[in-house]
Amino acid sequence: MTSLMDAVRAGRTAEVVSLLDGMTDAERRALFPELRQLRKELRADQWTEQARRAYPALHAAGAACQTGASGVASWLAAADMRWWPASPGVLLDVLGDRAPAWLGDVVHRIAERLPTARVPYELMAGMVRLSGCPVPTTEAYVHGWVDHIGHGRQRGDTLLARLRRDPHLARLMAAFFETDDIGSRVAWTAVEGPNSWNETIAQLTVEGVLDRKATVDACLARLLRGGPAADHRVFLRILQAFGLTREEQRERTADWLALAADAASVVATHAQSVLASLALDGEVAARQLVEMSGAVLFRTEKKLVRAQLVLLGKVITRDPSTARELLPAVAQAFGHEDSDVQERALKLVERHVRKIGTTEVREELASAAHQLIPTLRKRAAQSLGASSATSEHAPYEEILPPVPEPVRLAPAPESAAEVAEEVGALLVSDGDVAVFERALDGLVRQAYRDRDALVEALEPVIAQRWWHPTDAQNPYNADGHFFRHHSLNTSQGLELLLATLRGRMRTTTLHRALQRGTETGKCGHSPLAHVFEARIWEVAYRMSTEPLPFLLSKPTWGTGLLEPDELVARLDEYRRLGARVAATDFAQALLRVRRGDRAVAEAAAERAAALGTAEGTRLAGWLTSGGPAAPAYRRRTWGDRRILVESGEIAELPDDFAPGFGMLGRPVSAAHLWNCYHWSDGMRPHWLALQPEQRELVAARMLYDLSDVAVADSRGEAAILPRLAESGGEAGEAVHLCVAYGLGARHPEDRLAAVDALLVLAARGQLDAERLGTDLGQLICRDAVKPSRLVESVRTAAFTGAYATVWGVLRHTLPMLLADLATGEATAPARGLADLLAVAAECAERTGAREELPHLAPTAERRGSSRLVAQARRLHSALAEGVAA
Repeated sequence: MTSLMDAVRAGRTAEVVSLLDGMTDAERRALFPELRQLRKELRADQWTEQARRAYPALHAAGAACQTGASGVASWLAAADMRWWPASPGVLLDVLGDRAPAWLGDVVHRIAERLPTARVPYELMAGMVRLSGCPVPTTEAYVHGWVDHIGHGRQRGDTLLARLRRDPHLARLMAAFFETDDIGSRVAWTAVEGPNSWNETIAQLTVEGVLDRKATVDACLARLLRGGPAADHRVFLRILQAFGLTREEQRERTADWLALAADAASVVATHAQSVLASLALDGEVAARQLVEMSGAVLFRTEKKLVRAQLVLLGKVITRDPSTARELLPAVAQAFGHEDSDVQERALKLVERHVRKIGTTEVREELASAAHQLIPTLRKRAAQSLGASSATSEHAPYEEILPPVPEPVRLAPAPESAAEVAEEVGALLVSDGDVAVFERALDGLVRQAYRDRDALVEALEPVIAQRWWHPTDAQNPYNADGHFFRHHSLNTSQGLELLLATLRGRMRTTTLHRALQRGTETGKCGHSPLAHVFEARIWEVAYRMSTEPLPFLLSKPTWGTGLLEPDELVARLDEYRRLGARVAATDFAQALLRVRRGDRAVAEAAAERAAALGTAEGTRLAGWLTSGGPAAPAYRRRTWGDRRILVESGEIAELPDDFAPGFGMLGRPVSAAHLWNCYHWSDGMRPHWLALQPEQRELVAARMLYDLSDVAVADSRGEAAILPRLAESGGEAGEAVHLCVAYGLGARHPEDRLAAVDALLVLAARGQLDAERLGTDLGQLICRDAVKPSRLVESVRTAAFTGAYATVWGVLRHTLPMLLADLATGEATAPARGLADLLAVAAECAERTGAREELPHLAPTAERRGSSRLVAQARRLHSALAEGVAA
């Protein structure tokens, strides 16, 4: 036994195999506890040279010394064995003398593992061969089979030849069409020739090696199921490689109809082309075309919609008797969001309406015409003879979301157990401002009441922290880390407080950090980060020396705003307890206290002055000094594309306001808005809550970040925009520029956040449509915002019912984009301008706007029938007539 363990530890795999061959089953089982103990030792530090050497031999020996199929399968597929496993050949050697049924059980168990387990296909295939069991068709096995047979090229060998020789081809090929994420493994291979999967599979169906009908049906079923884009491309190529006969196509009409309706765009296009070919030969019934049109005409892909209208027109021309059934299907496109599609559909109806023999269908078409845009609706009234198409509509009414109601923070948790639970949850996933502030105040309160009970309740949370000591020789392992890496987000701030409570931070270190400050950079975020971090360090220091009874700066509302009456009551309680006020905590409370409501502020100031404390007197002076002081703002271009905002100094925040808080009053320079080390997106809501009545100043500091979503195609920065819109204070140039960049963001979720912010500002009466529209025009002209992205944003905003709001913005954006076209020079219009005009026309038609838009008339009067010119004419006509839809 000892000789075998020595060989395993030394990594002598060949010797291990030889020794195992001479052992009985009982001897092997007796050895397994020692192997399990060795595995435990190696797992403690599996990256050492000794571990790398021993693991392959351990892998083989552990598999050979177990008799249970479940245990062997778990051992073979174990995560810690994955990095340095025994080779499949060695494993098959040590397991090859087992009973075939047992081997079959093991291989099916390991094949059931996820592909991420990375069990070698060669091992699984070898065990299938030795056992003679049915081949597994799990995801892991099929992925391994595809990789193995696709990579196993030899001189003169091809994929076609390898598949012909595979004894399990039929079963595995059926699983091939049912296995998830197979396209990414096949997509990179050859597209043509004997090594391409699509041509090889098609050839095997021609030769009869694979059942052609079953294989074609399996391919169609996979396309119907959907999946990643790679799967769509791969299985569509396979389908096209079959070269289906007309009879095979006709037999699968129902499948083509389903694919045209619901499949991915590239697949739907192919299905539509097959159906068009069949329909023009009279092999698709009119009712089936009606069914197909009901789905295809409302797909988002305009190419598919236009192709469907063309197909319907050709079928009606070929067989006029179908007009009665097909024209109502065409009329469904009257409700399409694209006016070009509406016009195509109306032209088609007008061309064939005389072929209808009954008045019922005419009335149905006339009824559908009310969905058309006003100009087309008037035309339809004449061509269809339907007065209903010109009926009066109710006056336009703007629909905006309700103004968000501020959320009042719940009281701090009452017990240490509740605090521990909330802190543990915050460490796993960052919470919002309300959740963090509530947990922070809870920690402070419980540390003041009974620190030992709090630490005991937090013990399960602390035990999972990286700094929890593993040996008594380094009790302050967190101390140096937090002092050197003191840029704190919410999770790191809580970690610091837990380490302090657990005694892992020296009081001298906390004091040094508090005195030193936390500024390590000169980016625009530094003052915001500095204030947030200084407050955490102060709380930690006071926990270690003189615990605070509670936080003065805990906000009343989720935006960070603090009601003055609450702050006065807290100061009164501090006076009653004889507690010493913490400077940073009090300074943060001053920045958060509401001063915008002058009557409430002045009444609270009287009560604060009556406290007779220095802090009460200071609060009274702060409340009576007027509303938040706004610095001077100025725009500045940065580089070739960005427009940023700089601010002047804030006089009421001098350097001696509170340690570190004077930084908030210093000027904001565009030169300091980049080259930043603050990478935590989750901190932006907390920065905004530092100055809840100064969102313009905070927005100026975050503006460079927000510009990245449009200029640099970054993702996620715009998530703060709805909170910015809900916050207090002036919504000036910086706020509107933030929204403008968000509306032109690369990623849909950022654009949606910007739309939310736009609508909230409008609902609160704080949106300056002229300013935002002008900003968008300037950013488009500087190529910072792409019109094609802006279209998606303003269309989404308009479709919520905010047509007047969107028109108010676009009426200031479009003249800047049309100016170059109006000069008559051969200037290419911005990509997406036609779509932007279409949204503007929709808004003008619905709201009944009537005015003259600069530079629009020359564009509308241009020759041709391009989409740009057509939409310019549509907008020009709507503004001239002022018809409300």
